Parts: sequence; C-alpha cells; structure tokens
Amino acid sequence: MVLPPGFEAFRHALYQSTRLRLEPGHRVELVENGRIFDEVVEAIRQATESVHILVFIWRPSEPSDRIVEALCERARAGVACRVIVDPVGSEEVRGEHDFDPKVEQRLREGGVEVHYFRPLSGRWLGRLLGRTHHKLVILDGQLGFTGGFGIWKSWQGEGDSPEEWRDTNVRVQGPAVREMQLAFARTWQECGGALLPESCFPELEHEGEGYAAFVESTGGHGLSDAERMLRMVFAAARRRLWIANAYFTPPKAILEQLLEKRKQGVDVRVLAAGPVHDWRIVRASQRATYEQMLKGGVRIWEYQPSMLHSKTVLADDWLCTVGSTNLDALSLHRMREGSIVVADRRLASKLEKCWERDLAHAKEMTLAHGGRTNPWRRFARRVTQLLAVDR
Repeated sequence: MVLPPGFEAFRHALYQSTRLRLEPGHRVELVENGRIFDEVVEAIRQATESVHILVFIWRPSEPSDRIVEALCERARAGVACRVIVDPVGSEEVRGEHDFDPKVEQRLREGGVEVHYFRPLSGRWLGRLLGRTHHKLVILDGQLGFTGGFGIWKSWQGEGDSPEEWRDTNVRVQGPAVREMQLAFARTWQECGGALLPESCFPELEHEGEGYAAFVESTGGHGLSDAERMLRMVFAAARRRLWIANAYFTPPKAILEQLLEKRKQGVDVRVLAAGPVHDWRIVRASQRATYEQMLKGGVRIWEYQPSMLHSKTVLADDWLCTVGSTNLDALSLHRMREGSIVVADRRLASKLEKCWERDLAHAKEMTLAHGGRTNPWRRFARRVTQLLAVDR
C-alpha cells in the first residue's frame, strides 16, 4: 500500500495517545449484518487449538443455537472453548431472554468453559457502570472478529427490516489479533479463569498490506483510550470524515472537534439511528446535537428501515475504525470497549460503498425537518451526558 502523507504523523499520534502503533501485515475484511454468524460458525469449525468468545449480548435464538452446536463439537474434539458474557446484555437474571440456563447449561454440558463478567450485585448502578461491551471472537490466536454484533436474532438478515439490525463487523488477520487475544485474556482472568497457555499467543505472520491496531478501552477517570483513539482519527481527516454510529450523543469536546473539522473544509457526515431505535431517550439526545451541527455545515442522515447499530469511521480514503465503541458518554467513559483502527485504502473503499448503500435507505436531516432542538431533546441530552468527562 502506498502510504498517504499523513500516515506517519497519525501513527505517532495514536502511539502517544494509546501506547499502540499501527503495525503492517494485516488483512481486514468487512462482514456485514447476518453474514457474521456464517463466518463465525465456519471459523469455529476450523479451529484446532482454542476458541474464545467475549460478548455483551448472547440470548437464546437461532444464531445462538448454531454457535453452541459448533462450540460443543469443537470442545468434544479437544479444542479449548472459553466464553465470557456480560450479565446485563445477556440477562443473567430470570427473564424472557435468559442466557442462564437456556444457553449456559448446553455450553457447559458440551465441555465449554463459561464465565460471567462481574455478576450483578442487585444495585441499580451496578447494572450500567463498568460493564464489558466488547464483541470479540478469536480462533487459535490467529483470526479475530470484532464489530457491533451480538449473538441474538436482531443481527440476522440484511438490516433492511425493523427486526433485523444494520451492523458492520470485521474479520481480522495479522499482528493485531494478539491484542484482541490479550483483551480476552485479561477479562478471562478477572472472571476467575486461568492464565491462557502460551499456545494461545502464536507468532503471527503478515497476512496483507494493511496497517492496524486493536485499541481496547476500560473506561475510568479522565479520557479513555476509546475517546483518545477517536479524537486522533478525527484529527487525521483532511478531506472527509464520515461517522456511522448507533448512539450518537458525543461529549461537548468531540462535537466541537467535528465542527472545527468542518470549518477546515472537511466533508463531515454523520449516519445515525433513525425511527427504529431501542432507546427513545438516546435518540432524543442524539437529535439534540443536530441543530448545532447542521448550522455548522455537518450533514446528517438517519437510517430508516431498521436499527442502525454500526460503529464505524471513514477518514479520507485510507483510514477506518470498526468496533464496539459508541459515541456516547457511557461507552466512552464507563464501558470496556474495543475497536480496530485500520490504514488500508482497500478497506476504506469497501466502507465507502457501504455508505452509498446505506444512504439510499436513509433520510437527510435539515433544520426544517427533524433538526431543531426542543425541551425534551435538551432534557434527554443532559441525562445522557451525566457520565461525560466534560459535561
């Protein structure tokens, strides 16, 4: 790949902010919508040493049945299969979508080791703060998947109906898979799991021409690595900055950065979730940002057919991010998140084509139609910013 003029400056900025460098030798492929289950199941069936899954949402469903069957088959064949779920997303408590016992029991009986991340204490705030929002699947320490997916019926299909969410994921080969494995390993230890054997961290060959890094964020005080990473990516944009995000309620500092990029002549666009949304207050908060951005020249669309659940950024024609990180205070400052940052013109071109398809099913916002702020939206914005560092 011919490196763009701003590559080395961005690489240094990312390293200085997150301690991670973009490393060469990556092949990163987009995996959209329900195809994630086909690819994950196929990869599990080919695993020979280990299968690791860390996910926020895992609920009984047809996709779950397929993955459980593949895991149990591999476990019977002697492959070490380890699973971590977050009890908030996967609902450890008794309810309609119980992971326990409908899924957990089948996994354990099949030889899969299962842990919950920070079992619920019963306190209300404990249900929201300090959760793991990761979406990770790592096979033999050599192949990884990440993105916005959960293991449930909402991620089936093509993202073109209310019951089938629109999402973007990636299949990763190359050195960054080691960082994905480390993110799993640290979480596994916190859940009570043993240290992973050295065989889970093989020497990784260069698989392609892309440069990449996996940036894990654990929240806490001050700026998280998730926010640092996004600010560096936004700052790198010279021509365009296209953001697709499920929960677009960014803190004030990021809004100001986006408006400044527009003043610099950058084509700043936001594709946000539309009328099909799982959190009414978040959508109202999202719409509270529109008036300021529209007046500043930012173009905004809302996806119409289904819930837009993607978390992607496309900067110029060479830099992309895909992962679990939402642009809201909870994700940026309190949740455990992970995103892959990729410098690869080929991937950027494919992500651009995704944008073209999505905009054909999206409605552009204007001040006259959906862009004005009202008291409900201002209130929602205040509520969703309670966890923001710079509120």
